[in-house]
Order: sequence, then structure tokens, then C-alpha cells
Amino acid sequence: MRKLLGGAMLLAAGFSGCLHAEQVAQPFTQPRLDAFAAAMAQEVEQGRIGGIATLVYQNGEIVQRAEYGFADLEQQRPLEPDSLYKIFSLTKLVTGTALLTLYDEGRFELDEPVGKYIPELQNLQVAVADGPEGMPKTEPAAHPVTIRELMTHTGGFTYGRFGDTQVDQLYVKADIQNRDSTFADMMAKLEHIPLLHQPGTVWHYSISVDIQAALIEVLSGKTFDAFLQERIFDPLEMVDTDFYAPEDKAGRLALSYQPQPDGSLKAIPNTPFLSKPRFLNGGGGLISSVDDYLRFARMLLGGGELEGTRILKPETVELMRRNQLPQGVEDIGPFFPGNQFGLNVAVVNDSPAAGYLPEGTYWWWGIQGAWCWIDPSNDAIIIGMMQNTDYRLSRMIHGKASRALYGPAKP
Repeated sequence: MRKLLGGAMLLAAGFSGCLHAEQVAQPFTQPRLDAFAAAMAQEVEQGRIGGIATLVYQNGEIVQRAEYGFADLEQQRPLEPDSLYKIFSLTKLVTGTALLTLYDEGRFELDEPVGKYIPELQNLQVAVADGPEGMPKTEPAAHPVTIRELMTHTGGFTYGRFGDTQVDQLYVKADIQNRDSTFADMMAKLEHIPLLHQPGTVWHYSISVDIQAALIEVLSGKTFDAFLQERIFDPLEMVDTDFYAPEDKAGRLALSYQPQPDGSLKAIPNTPFLSKPRFLNGGGGLISSVDDYLRFARMLLGGGELEGTRILKPETVELMRRNQLPQGVEDIGPFFPGNQFGLNVAVVNDSPAAGYLPEGTYWWWGIQGAWCWIDPSNDAIIIGMMQNTDYRLSRMIHGKASRALYGPAKP
């Protein structure tokens, strides 16, 4: 803890980066950067993905950047530096940051019940066993879900589409993230669906970041998109980040691809992403570019400040990137070995298990493969943008990337 606060004090004194006080950033060697580039290019050359863009930023400089393959395979339209991507769950970092700007203003405390601000979530039940007619048997929540539990995916909520419990089935039946609905609609549905687990007992990936977006609207009195524009996008000059690609930018949006049994890639039309949705998905709805997301990540690496514009207090960024899992919850499961969880971000605590990402690296990714690693110990950011529906392939590619940049040197 003292080491982390030391890094924050350096930032407050005007040092760039977010280094531990006693550490010196080690530059990526050219052989490592070359191996990383070759591994990413190979994924395109072998036909597993349509395209991928990568960027490595270290010590205030971009030390590697490239676009491999295509934004549109059929039209042979290559990826460009200004291509746009559906970043899906990389949205979660943005939403969490937006909520923490209100924390910095003293608008809420992390251990307050979310039901204090969203009444529908005050008296939730918890599923304990399957029940008749698809409705689980329940018991009362041992304590109200807190905002910290929302930000650590330990509140007991779920997504619905990644499981097959009766609670998950109720989420699917309720169409919990209906594109034409509102946050108010979602809260009205959640009021009548039990939690999957007792709050604070299990890390379970969930719609809790959409609840955070709803909380932002309640606390700020502004629509979620307007708040993001005012507090994040405009101050950081993120000119290409929004919940859709307007007509003048539609041609820059990369297509998504679904692998087929014969090894080919099937294009998925961008049509749903070319008009503003009514449901402003706080957990996965943003479209962005490599340059925009780099500016956002640089702000976090810089302790909440970019080029003289402060978004978060340094100590709040430290809070965000420190393990916040409740006592008794040791990690975030077998799909993410070597990681614990901060506030809307995974945090590496076992480097070899996490593909050799350094301890203290905080990160997340989107379901179609986009990722961002923020590595304070090396004053580095690594971003990858891709659009492929095979999430297991995405995690394999992430592993190739981390081993190339950080793994043991080959003899």
C-alpha cells in the first residue's frame, strides 16, 4: 500500500507515468516488439481473424503501432489508424471512471447500498435452489448490495447469456438489456429477479456496470451519454467515442466476424451500430478508436490526469487499481488465472499465471477481443483492437501477445 501511495505522490508532484517509487521502467526491447508484431500478423495471415490493430506506448512514446488485415474482408478495405471498433466491455473502464468522478466529489461512498439511490434494488432476494415454473426458491439478501460490490462484480447479479441457472433464464426471458429499453426499465425488471449469489460472496461477471450507469444518471441528473461527453470525452479530446457510429463515420467502423466450421469468417453487418440506441449500455456499448482509447488509458496511467486535464484524483486511481474483492473471494475464477479485481478492472497478482503480465497491471477486454493493459511498473500501455466473436480465440491471442512482450526470454 505504501509503495502504491508513493507512486501517487510522485504523480501529484508532476512526474509522468504511474511508477512504483522504487522501480525504473524497463523499455521493451526491439526483439520483443518484433515478436509481438509477428504473432499478431500471423493471426491474420492464417485466416483466424479479419484484422487486428496494435499499439504499445511506453515512457511517453508510441514504440509500436500497426494495423494488420482488413476492416472489411469482402471489400478488401484495410484497417487504418483511424478505424473504429465496437469495444464492448472495454466500456466498463470508462463507466467506472465516470462513476468515480462523482465519488471524488463526495456524492456517494463505496460501501453505501445501491438501493439508497435506486429504490428498486433495496430489498432483493437471493436464489438458493431451483423452484417450480422456472422461479427459484429464495432467501433475503444477507446485506444490501453495495456500490463497491457493483464495481467488483460481487453483488450477486449475472448476465443471463453466460449461464443456465434459473436466474440466468429469468434474465434472458426479461430481455434484461433490450436495446430499445431504458435504465428505468432494467431496474423495474431487476426488482423481481433474485440475485444469483449472496452479495459479497462470489465474483460473477454481470450487468452491474449497467447499474453503475443508471446510478450515474441518478446522482448527476444527466443522461449517461451526456455525462460521459462532459466528464470524459470532451476533456480528454476523445473525438471518436460514442454509442454509435454516425453517418459521417460509418465507413470507418470495422466489421465483426464469426468463425465458421469450415474455417472461413462470416461478416456480421454493422447496421445495429449505425444509429443511437435507446439503451446506453454502460457495460459494453461504446465504439472507439485506438487513439481515443489511448488518451483514456494515458489519463489512468498518469494518475487521473492527461496533459494538464484532471479527471480523477491520484488516490482514486490507486483505489481503482488495487484489489477490492471481499474477504473470502480470492480471485476471479479459472478463466482469468493470476488476477484479482479492483474497481471495474482486473488486477494482476500472479504474473506467470496471468501470461506474464507484470503484477499490478490493470486491464480488461471486450467480448470481440479488444483489450487494454495498463502497466504502471513499466510505464506502459498495450492496446489491441479486433472484431471476432470467438472469445476463446481472443483470449488465446491475448496470451500470445503477453508472452511475446513479457514472457521468459528464449535461449
